[in-house]
Amino acid sequence: MNRRNFLQLLTYGAVAVGATPKLFAKATMSEDAYFPVDSLTTALQLNKKEDIYLDEQYRASFYSVVKKLNLVQRHVGFGNYNVLSFDQAISTARWSSKIESFTDEELAFMEYIFYYNPNVHGFYGERTCQSITEAISKKEIIKIPHSGHYLFKERSLATYNSMVKDIGNSIILTSGVRSVMKQMKLFLDKLDRTDLNLSKASISLAPPAYSYHSNGDFDVGKKGFGYDNFTERFASTEEFNKMIKLTYVDIRYTVNNKDGVRYEPWHVTVV
Repeated sequence: MNRRNFLQLLTYGAVAVGATPKLFAKATMSEDAYFPVDSLTTALQLNKKEDIYLDEQYRASFYSVVKKLNLVQRHVGFGNYNVLSFDQAISTARWSSKIESFTDEELAFMEYIFYYNPNVHGFYGERTCQSITEAISKKEIIKIPHSGHYLFKERSLATYNSMVKDIGNSIILTSGVRSVMKQMKLFLDKLDRTDLNLSKASISLAPPAYSYHSNGDFDVGKKGFGYDNFTERFASTEEFNKMIKLTYVDIRYTVNNKDGVRYEPWHVTVV
């Protein structure tokens, strides 16, 4: 079994605890088809209030991956990186004279951070991407002028256009379509800023396989409001007050949501 197929099984993994050793198992596999769990999963035996950090065995790969993803984004451009696939990122690093190819250890880390089960540190959102190689079809998206972001055609675009019409031109798109690699970079950057604290990072950014931005959701903000668009302060704006009165608009992450994510008044549900 190659590394990618091995790690993909973690997508469907369940943690077995109790009398048996701590193991991952695929529900449809035979009883002897188990693989060892790393120390991250031992969080299940810890106090629920204790924060979980990225295990030391992954840290060297973590820092080198963060560095290379920054270089890949710089090479392809911010807008293009929003919809860049895993395979395209790997190819970009391989063929660019300013970026070294991803090592086997770095590839294994990226696959691990995609396929692991984030329930162990308190994130309970649904998996939205089943494979790390899933790609965004360029035929299904459209770039929104002056934003650097894309939206899926049909429902997402229609919802956004209706919001602009009903709220006014002061509403802006702050984040649209995100590929697996875009969400991975955002999550790893957040992990870096939280001193590798997985519990804290996932409160404000979904792990790369769990973002609804990959299939329809988008973020909005108020022009000129800057970083405050990504804080609860957005809920105090006139734009938000108009937004929540629209019958066709729902907020994905409400106060005390079941996913274990902070309140995000800017995150519009489409799927």
